[in-house]
Amino acid sequence: MSVFARSIKVLALASALLIGAAPARADLMDSITSGFGLFGSGGTKYQTEVTPDIPAEDLYNAGLARLKAKDYEGAAKKFGELEKQYPSSDWSRKGLLMTTFAQYEHPKYDDAVQSAMRYIGLYPNSADTPYVYYLAGMSFYNQVPDVMRDQQSAEKALEVFTQLVQKFPKSEYVNDAKYKMQVTRDQLAAKEMNVGRFYLLRKNYPAAINRFHDVLGKYQMTRHTEEALYRLTEAYLAMGVTNEAQTAAAILGHNYPDSQWYKDAHALLKSDGLEPHEYTDSWLSKIGKSLHANLAVLQ
Repeated sequence: MSVFARSIKVLALASALLIGAAPARADLMDSITSGFGLFGSGGTKYQTEVTPDIPAEDLYNAGLARLKAKDYEGAAKKFGELEKQYPSSDWSRKGLLMTTFAQYEHPKYDDAVQSAMRYIGLYPNSADTPYVYYLAGMSFYNQVPDVMRDQQSAEKALEVFTQLVQKFPKSEYVNDAKYKMQVTRDQLAAKEMNVGRFYLLRKNYPAAINRFHDVLGKYQMTRHTEEALYRLTEAYLAMGVTNEAQTAAAILGHNYPDSQWYKDAHALLKSDGLEPHEYTDSWLSKIGKSLHANLAVLQ
């Protein structure tokens, strides 16, 4: 289900909540004035204005009307009034939910995340909590930049979507969340690969190896795994650590025998008089077993 379709669904659900709602009032009550004359008839009157609470149904209806008019900021303010005027009530909960939705649609993603986290803290077991997790995750996801820039938004999106999947495995949002998790992992792996290649070109082999190691350890099931294994072959061979270079190539060949990266790794070793060979005491050997098990699940 697309985000747009979910948006329509939320509006429909929100409208359905108003069973027996009273019509919106056009005006507030007249001000109540009181006072007495000072120094005879020419004295000053003191007035006190009393503004009554607006019925919750009216505030909710007003917020919905602004949502339909795409006045998202105005909608958020109206829904926010429900929290202020009706604290510790179900109207307050509904108001916070719709505030989060309006902020997401605006879009004001940082505000939406803050509202979502507050909702999750206050109502962790609400029927709408999975959707609020989804809105928070999408707020981060929609801010993910290109791989040349800081990937904090991708990390946060992955974190929130992971929580959604773990806490609400039967939620209707889980499938899309899993897809977004894979996209963000791929993005984070791409960032690590870029940095690793940078170090490799400058012959800072230990720094490059650390980056490629992170790709295999954290983002193993992404499209960057094959290249990471090849780059490890390249970096270790350049350092003269031949057993690790041979192990990386062997794991690459075992799991991706038809890969061009494996063919290149094999040729690279052969040019140095070596062949792919897995040394079981290598840390890469453990990575290889994990990779093989994960790939077997997908087949």
